[in-house]
Parts: sequence; structure tokens; C-alpha cells
Amino acid sequence: MTDPYRPLKDAFSRFGTGITIVTCIGIDGQPLGITVNSFTSVSLEPPLVLWCIDKETTIFDDFARASHYGVSVLAAGQKDRSTYYARPNHHHVPDQHLDHGYDGTPLLAGRVAGFDCRIVNRVDAGDHIILIGAVEKFDSNGDSPLLYVNRKYGQLIDIKE
Repeated sequence: MTDPYRPLKDAFSRFGTGITIVTCIGIDGQPLGITVNSFTSVSLEPPLVLWCIDKETTIFDDFARASHYGVSVLAAGQKDRSTYYARPNHHHVPDQHLDHGYDGTPLLAGRVAGFDCRIVNRVDAGDHIILIGAVEKFDSNGDSPLLYVNRKYGQLIDIKE
């Protein structure tokens, strides 16, 4: 079957992004994660971020009911984490991936940045919901992030500050 959205997806794939794993405590009390490249900052004052979740994903209800979410920006060497959480029904966060964030929000170990967010708004947007979060705590380090463009992973090489 031909994907009628393939040309649009191809065009969207030309925009390079970082890769995040967004996590929450699921309805069953266990940490869940999903690969997301729709993460972006919204505001510095107050500090707000957003990301989008497909209404058809199997863990939609978990995020729809959550009060908080965590965002882990993946490091260049964490492609395996991105592919793991991008697969259907691969959303439970195993202990070896877990680094408890602030106030119980799950974050992934080895991340280059992490954000603990309280959901302040949910916006219906077509086949997705936009989850806007107030950043309550965050961290970052100087490691190189994992990048994604044209359906391929990569990393920055020659960044000078």
C-alpha cells in the first residue's frame, strides 16, 4: 500500500533535529518513554517547552493523564535508545536506561540535557496533541547531541564555541 503522506514526510525529513526521549510515569505506575523529534522551546519567561504526541500511539492515554513529563536530549552515542523507543510497544523504560529525574520524573541516563516539566496545557492539533510543559528543573552537559535528518542519524563534528 502506498503511503499518501510520503511526499510530505519526505519534505519534513529535510529539517534536521535533535532526538529526545520523552518520559512519564504510566497509568500502571511504570516509567514509559517515546522517541520524539518534535521537541522545542517556547518561552524563557516563564520557561516553557512543547512536544507533540500522535493520538494513535499506544501510550497516548498515559501522557494524556500524566501531570509531568521528562525530556532527555540524546547524546551522539545513543542511537540505540532512539530506535528502541521509536518501535511500537517498546515504551517501558528498563532500569539500565533509567536515571530518576527530579521529583520522580523519569529521565534517561547518559543524556546531554534533561528537562523535568509540569504539563500546563494540552492543545488539540489534528492527529496529534501538543503538550506544553513548564520547565521545573533542567540539566545539561557539553557532550555532542544525536541528530536526525533525511531519516539518518548523525552528530556534529567541528563545533567551536
